[in-house]
Amino acid sequence: MDKELIINGVMSTHEIRESQSYYGIRKAVEDGSVVRLKNGVYASAEALADTMIDIERVVPRGVLCLYSAWSHYGLTTQIPGAFYVAVEKHRKVVVPEFPPIQLCYWEQKYYDLGVEEAKVQGQIVKIYGLEKSVCDAVKFRNKIGLDVAAEVLKNYLARKDRNIALLTAYANQMRVATTLKGYLEIGL
Repeated sequence: MDKELIINGVMSTHEIRESQSYYGIRKAVEDGSVVRLKNGVYASAEALADTMIDIERVVPRGVLCLYSAWSHYGLTTQIPGAFYVAVEKHRKVVVPEFPPIQLCYWEQKYYDLGVEEAKVQGQIVKIYGLEKSVCDAVKFRNKIGLDVAAEVLKNYLARKDRNIALLTAYANQMRVATTLKGYLEIGL
């Protein structure tokens, strides 16, 4: 099997058909050099050893969020046990057993807000921007814990590239401005 056929370590069935190498992939799955992640998505063993996967191929239209985004921006010391990926609410998504993916179902107005593309450990992925990620910590403070939310906000405020105006704008759109203002006033 051609290792070059697997782009960024991940290949879909459609790409396999185009390259006429279905039987090569099947043989590679049998010998263990390629792993079937889910129906129609395959990955090389080397790609699975990396710490980032091609999110778009595994969860189409998925966006890295919460712990995964905070970890990328260096806002938390928590090490995510799974890739946290936001998808639109009411969408059916099948995730593979490996790598572990934690889906977060968000309303469309929050899902579309602040999406950026970034290169994360060699992969181009969709991820929520820095300020949107901080507002997510404030919004979900009761689910993630006040200590994690405080850590994210404290680390954000210590950054030189912070944008308080953009943070406030996102907080207003996400309806957490009053809570965020309270945290900012006590000077975490």
